[in-house]
Amino acid sequence: MTKVDLKQTHKMLYSASATAVTEVTAPPLRYLMIDGAGDPNTAPEYRAAVQALFSLAYALKFAFKKAPDGFDFAVMPLEGLWWVEDPADFSYTERSGWRWTAMILQPDAITAEAVAAQQVAVAKKKDLPALSRVRFEALEEGRALQILHKGPFADEPPTIERLHAEIAARGLRPTGRHHEIYLSDVSKTAPEKLRTIIRQPVAAA
Repeated sequence: MTKVDLKQTHKMLYSASATAVTEVTAPPLRYLMIDGAGDPNTAPEYRAAVQALFSLAYALKFAFKKAPDGFDFAVMPLEGLWWVEDPADFSYTERSGWRWTAMILQPDAITAEAVAAQQVAVAKKKDLPALSRVRFEALEEGRALQILHKGPFADEPPTIERLHAEIAARGLRPTGRHHEIYLSDVSKTAPEKLRTIIRQPVAAA
């Protein structure tokens, strides 16, 4: 049976250096997505979104693996787009006004029809209030700079500031939304060992 490893297919997008900012080009990729707002550490909406995303992602994995002409693939890590309505109001510490899109990358063979079918199947087995809000959508970030952050999420600000300083130094400007890729399983990893790719789409200033 064919095994698809998206971390290898898109190796440059799912690996980053903690010591140097690197440039990547992100092609159109399709994700399971769900939108929400509030502090990810305390908002029940965020926890419900993550639960719905992973339940659906694993349902798709097993459905395709069981198909007569199917294939196997590893469920990808959680990712997030983050922003605030008014950038002037952004605060690292006051997160109640944060808006987010939580998402999980899917293989090219996954279709909107397959997603819809598995949403129905999962809904019959689990009570997941956020499941109906999951959508299947493409995201094309194009040119971007990224860096690896090691350690707790609360310690990200200096890493983010370093990334944005490098963007300015290269004569670029941020476009799109702040993007984070959570390479570590938060439930099984000590905070000081967490690994997060921080990516910012850019364009010429």
